[in-house]
Amino acid sequence: MTNYPSDKIVWIDCEMTGLDVSKDALVEIALIITDFDLQPVAPGLEVVINPGAAALENMNEFVRDMHTKSGLLESIPSGKTLADAEAEVIAYLKKYVSGNRRPLVAGNTIGMDRRFISTYLPNFDALLHYRSIDVSTVKELARRWFPTAFDYSPPKFGGHRALADIAESIQELAYFRRVIFQNSGIDADTAQLKEAQLHTQKAFKELLEDSGVSLQDTRHAETA
Repeated sequence: MTNYPSDKIVWIDCEMTGLDVSKDALVEIALIITDFDLQPVAPGLEVVINPGAAALENMNEFVRDMHTKSGLLESIPSGKTLADAEAEVIAYLKKYVSGNRRPLVAGNTIGMDRRFISTYLPNFDALLHYRSIDVSTVKELARRWFPTAFDYSPPKFGGHRALADIAESIQELAYFRRVIFQNSGIDADTAQLKEAQLHTQKAFKELLEDSGVSLQDTRHAETA
């Protein structure tokens, strides 16, 4: 495969039993493939993984509570093996990303997800480009360089389910593209930022709802 990236972006989010790749395990992985206008080319894929009793017992109280509240924990016993999950995500990727060019990988704090993918899903990892688009980087720079634009970024309700988290990451990057990369960002007033926030939420409403996000925006209502 060539190192020149594909014209598609594969958005990935994983849920784990913890953040230590040497002892924690994958329990969910989701993918959405978009073009570079951030429009999905197909419905997303979400796969629950059963890592075994030992991995689940190793979860600390915080992680167990998080996966209980999200509804993920109750789905894990009927989840797939790592091998079956890897086969499914590979088939999905190959269906929508053709040719000999690997797709860029995008997400929030995507480096953590990639560590687990390279360790537990190496055959899938081999199909991905080494470069990443980390929305967290854009967000942290906006927080410091365009703080008002950051304050009006779309709220998040994904609740630690992988597919919903991806949908919200796509929406986030679309917002920052609109208010920072396509405009000056620093000159926008709050009315323009609120309009951009609402525009982005409306544009991605179907994707968010299809991915399990419950929309209930009350933030900044006083400025509307």
